[in-house]
Amino acid sequence: MTRVAAAGLGVMLAAAIWTPAWAQAEKGSARVAAEPVLRQLEAFRRGDYDTAYTFASQEIQQMFDRPAFERMVKNGYPEIARSAYAAVGHAELAPTGNAYVTVKIHGANGVSVEALYELVWENGTWKINGVVARPDAGLI
Repeated sequence: MTRVAAAGLGVMLAAAIWTPAWAQAEKGSARVAAEPVLRQLEAFRRGDYDTAYTFASQEIQQMFDRPAFERMVKNGYPEIARSAYAAVGHAELAPTGNAYVTVKIHGANGVSVEALYELVWENGTWKINGVVARPDAGLI
């Protein structure tokens, strides 16, 4: 990715994140909740599943040990496992205290998906507690 494209993506990500006034709390804004999602996607792109696993919630880590986590991501979410690029479309803090982040992801396989991430607040940081993805015919 060229520097201009990377800078453009950064500006697009910053502009695309919606943060309502009520979302400002000790947990930070909805934008703060989106950061672990983007960092996990970066780790997946590098093939660094050890780092990617650190962004998973305790619940996910209890369900999947590290090798099983890698298999689950690669087999169940190929576009997430190997994304070419991603853009946050929406992020919000729910009244329940969880955060929800929608990300448009274009996989290295040429397929685009829209992924909805659920994040939970654990030990002073946001952790990814689950994701559902559906085909996305729209352009990123």
